[in-house]
Parts: sequence; C-alpha cells; structure tokens
Amino acid sequence: MKLLVIGAGMMGSAAAYDMARAPEVEQVTLADCDRARAEQAARRINRLSRTRKVHPQSLDAAQQRAVTKLMRAHQATLSCVPYHFNLRLAEAAVAAGRHFADLGGNNTIVRQELALAHEAARKNIALVPDCGLSPGLASILGGELVRRLGGRADYVRIYVGGLPAQPKPPFGYQLVFSAEGLINEYAEPCRILRGGKITHVAPLTELEVFKLRGFPPLEAFHTSGGTSTLPETFRGQVGECFEKTLRYQGHHAMLRALSDLGLFSRSRVTLGREQVDLRRLMTGIFEQKFRGDAPDLVILKVQARRRHREAAFTMVDHYDRATGMTAMMRTTAWPAAIVLRLLASGAIPKRGAVYQERDVPFTRFVQEMAARGVKIVYRDQQG
Repeated sequence: MKLLVIGAGMMGSAAAYDMARAPEVEQVTLADCDRARAEQAARRINRLSRTRKVHPQSLDAAQQRAVTKLMRAHQATLSCVPYHFNLRLAEAAVAAGRHFADLGGNNTIVRQELALAHEAARKNIALVPDCGLSPGLASILGGELVRRLGGRADYVRIYVGGLPAQPKPPFGYQLVFSAEGLINEYAEPCRILRGGKITHVAPLTELEVFKLRGFPPLEAFHTSGGTSTLPETFRGQVGECFEKTLRYQGHHAMLRALSDLGLFSRSRVTLGREQVDLRRLMTGIFEQKFRGDAPDLVILKVQARRRHREAAFTMVDHYDRATGMTAMMRTTAWPAAIVLRLLASGAIPKRGAVYQERDVPFTRFVQEMAARGVKIVYRDQQG
C-alpha cells in the first residue's frame, strides 16, 4: 500500500508517522511546497518509526495537474493543508481515481466536496472530508452512541478542546493547529440540530460551564464546523445535536471582544494608503502570540441521552514526550490516518461520500486508537 500525505506541517507529519508504522503500508510520500520542510519531516519520521518508508516530495497543492499525477501513484491521499485547498484536491482525487480524505475546517467547502460523491462512486473511490478530532473521531463516537441507544436520542452533545497543560495568562491558550482554521471556527455560523431541525447559531454563543474530574471548571461555547454531517445524518432521529469548544475560564470574554470589534471578519479597512484584511491580520497575530511548544492536552466528551438513559464517551490525551507528538497531533492526525488506511485496505467498503458517523467501523477504529495509547472510556447509566 502506498499512501500520500499533502502538507508536512504538524498534522501531516503526525499522519505520515502513523502510516509508516503500519505493516501493510509500503511507502508514504510526504509532499509539501517547501521541499526542505518535507525532507526534514521525513528524516524525523523515519527515525522515530525506525523505518525508511517516508519519502519527501516537492508539491504545490494549488497545481492541480501535478497533484493529480502524484495521486495516481498512490492508493489514497490525505490532505493536511489549509481547508481552502481541499475542494480542488478532492476534484484531483476524482480525476485520478484515488481515495481522498482531509482534515476539513469549513462547512461550505465540505458540502462542495460531498457534491462530488456521484462521480467518485462512478470511479469506485471514496471521499472523506472532515477527518480528525472533531469532526472525525467525535463523529464516529456520536454515531455509535445513537446506535447503542436504539437509533434515536433526545440529544447528542460534543464538548472538545485542545488546551495547554499549564495555562498562562492572559488567554490561557496555545495554538495547536492552523490559526486560519481556528479563526474560521470563531467566525463562521454553527450548524446544529434543535427541535429535530437543522438550524444555525452564531459562534461564541451559549456559554456554559463544563466540569470534568481532575480539571478546573472550563468554558464551553459554540464554534463552527464541529458537527460536520451529523445534523443531516441525525435529522429525524435526534432532537438536539451540537459541538462546543472548551477553553480555560476567561478566554471566551476576550474572544468575544475581538469578534465584536470585527477582527475575525473578512472585511478590509484602509490604514493610510494600505488596505488591511482583518482576518488575515488576526491570523498573523494568532500565529505569533499563541504559538508555543509547551505540553498540551485534549479533552473530548460525547454524550447522548434517550429518555432516562444517558451514554457517553470520554477521552483525555496528553503530549507524548517520547515522540514529541502533541495531544492534538495524536488525536487529530492519527484518526485521519486510520480512516485513510481503512479505505485503502477495503475495511471501509463505502464508495462516493463516506459519512464517518455511519460508515467507519466503530470497533475496528477504537481498537486502532487503543493500540496507539489513546484511551476512550464508555459510560452508560440510567436516571
């Protein structure tokens, strides 16, 4: 099996590492527009995985002809580049007749990718947008909860956050993935189910306190993109479905202030003789101010209720000092890498659009995560 990863950043490197450790994978091509970054990442991954499977490749993700050609030499491709590349990459995968998955990040682009499902099925391939932590891992867990509750639920609620293990003021936050993707979550509408119907709520709204043993009370609020295809899948079966982001207390008020000033918008303002794109400006500021390499952790809780029965999956994962892999890399890149391998091996037989909450084999997936040291705890109770 030959697999392709586009993007040699944190997530792409972690995905390539996970693929390289799989016995059935013969080769992993790690492609990036920065050849030096791809080479450096490949050397590090080969050293950590004790293999020589990872090969660097220079590739501009915007050059569709070159992308299509490279895809044809592999069974499947995972995109770990910013979300605005994903539609063209999905189109290239269809043209190449190869399976494709990505880390998502934008509802509109995901819908456009899913619109390619008929053509993908005709080519006998699958497209899986929005892999990763949430959506992705959370979607798989949410689908399993509804099945365990008999196919219906009063609600499915997802709470998820990537946090520094030791928060530092004033924001108590450390950037653990793309700043561009982060701001998109804070700025775009959030698709949820309410009263059994799909609706939209504004991001950074409906603040609540989230409590989990071993942690101080956290803030939870709506952000965009986390529900992915869950509202469509659960419509008619589930009354309420949403995803909220977790942060240390005090973070939300500062985000709301930035949002209320319009700094997450796509507006341009004139400063002297220059036009300044506000979202691009904030992306740069977040990259500078929130970037760090201190140990992180990831909290995920997916809970569902039907009448007097509540079931939940909970996961807490930590930075791994032995590999230098952050908790966010482990819980985002590894689920995506597993899904891609399951596609390429035929363990996911679905073709066209793959919906993770119903098409990814739950038991096999959770076993794969447990084998990597990522523990997912299940609880089921009455009352």
